[in-house]
Amino acid sequence: MNDAPQELPSEPAETRREPLFNIPTVVLCLVALCTGVYVVQFHVLTLDQDIGLLVRAAFIPVRYSGRFELDLYAFTTPFTYAFLHGNLAHLAINMVWLAAFGSPLANRLGTIRFLAFWAVTSLAAAALHWAVHPLDQAPLVGASGAISGMMGAAARFGFQMERRDGRAAFAGPVLPIGLALRLRAVVTFLAVWFAINLVTGLVGLGAGPEANIAWEAHIGGFVVGFFGLRWFLPRSG
Repeated sequence: MNDAPQELPSEPAETRREPLFNIPTVVLCLVALCTGVYVVQFHVLTLDQDIGLLVRAAFIPVRYSGRFELDLYAFTTPFTYAFLHGNLAHLAINMVWLAAFGSPLANRLGTIRFLAFWAVTSLAAAALHWAVHPLDQAPLVGASGAISGMMGAAARFGFQMERRDGRAAFAGPVLPIGLALRLRAVVTFLAVWFAINLVTGLVGLGAGPEANIAWEAHIGGFVVGFFGLRWFLPRSG
């Protein structure tokens, strides 16, 4: 009879615990860029320099009213405004949602397509905000429009997740619009999301004293992310 202690078999590689957070490099870079801009804006720049930054980097609808000549910033601010934030709470909330929804989308789309998605949904958010408030002089800031686009994309996957080589990614094919809108998880999310945006827009939660965070921009990004996701998918996706 052999009483020697038996060596326990090692845990199979496929069942080993995955890391809780596995954020793609492109998402980490966006988080770092937004955070760096915030630190410079609120802890390095003077008040006059901060105002100058908003003029050159925030989206200001009245710039496109025909009352002013279009300069270089008129073509860059529909994208650069997404890297500015009104206060620390605004930045923190956006970065948490960016990590949550941006990570699986970036893993599904790839870096270049994900950045294109970020740019297009940011532009769509600014465009709808301008359409509703064409003469508004308050600067629009924040990554919320692009992040709302990522939420729209998540709804087209039915919020289904899978793990590929330890990376979280949205699973399965893109759902037809009609099917997605019949799923309970999607309908519930949309109802809660629109309610939160309505309350935020009416109360002005999270807005800094010199900047505007608009629910219209959130809807613009969400609509393009939801209806236009197929434009950004790889051919095999």
